Amino acid sequence: MLHVIAIDLGATKSAAAVFGSNGEIVFSETGLLKKRNGRAVVELLSDQVAALMKRSAENDLIISSIGICVPGIAYEKTGNVWCPNIPGWDDYPLLGELQRSFPGIKIKIDSDRACYILGETWRGNAKECSNAIFLSVGTGIGAGILVNDQVLRGASDIAGAIGWMALDRPYNKKYDSCGCFEYNASGEGIARVTVEMIASEKFKESELAKMDAGQITARNVFTAYEKNDPLAKEVIGNAIECWGMAVANLVSLFNPEKIIFGGGVFGPAIKFLDDIYEEAKKWAQPISIKQVSLEASALGTDAGLYGAARLAMKD
Repeated sequence: MLHVIAIDLGATKSAAAVFGSNGEIVFSETGLLKKRNGRAVVELLSDQVAALMKRSAENDLIISSIGICVPGIAYEKTGNVWCPNIPGWDDYPLLGELQRSFPGIKIKIDSDRACYILGETWRGNAKECSNAIFLSVGTGIGAGILVNDQVLRGASDIAGAIGWMALDRPYNKKYDSCGCFEYNASGEGIARVTVEMIASEKFKESELAKMDAGQITARNVFTAYEKNDPLAKEVIGNAIECWGMAVANLVSLFNPEKIIFGGGVFGPAIKFLDDIYEEAKKWAQPISIKQVSLEASALGTDAGLYGAARLAMKD
């Protein structure tokens, strides 16, 4: 039976594993980036692949291909990648570098958001879906969109960058760096909106207002929410409205069977899926919103790894 190697590259670590065709993990390992950049990151990935290939050979396993999930844009035509959290990877020839190290083996690379939806439709909560979306909400926001069993890529492989979805008007210059949706409802956005609201006298009694502004995180806000902190309730309410409007727009545009929520914020925000759905119902196409279900990721932090394995197995 043929096996594949999957790698999920993040901003701080690289998870790698050997998968069988039925989706079981045979071997796995994790490497830390430790501020590596450029070619040094390729060397880390190559070392992981070499170690897993050696271990596979020792156990009479044949590796047929390699799939890699990267935190950014993967350009399908060139094999180059843009990963803003890895210095030197502005238009980096990752495919070419790896092919030189491992000639004769098929290597595929795709974005994290594309791999998330591939993983979830293969081994997660979107199994057997032909039209589904993975909404990843962490430090930033992105969406892996599957339409008629194909990942939607766009003209330049940037489809799914929904942190820039317009959910407010008039336009505010503060959205320049990350977009309106991400500014308000990502992990960093929740912390950012909290700091902005602290300036209001209305929330001077909030426990969050007593913290150093630079130390406030989304986790602090969720913890305060559980204590009925009024500022936290206002911030999370704002995020729920944004998530709901985004879901409505996605449902109206793509008519998916499911929208899967993942990333670090979902997490603690999973408890709000019913509230998000109620908000989405106000805005969405009325027939398609009744046909979609909102669910938590079944794969959690391994969604990208499973997606990379599925990518490696696909023709």
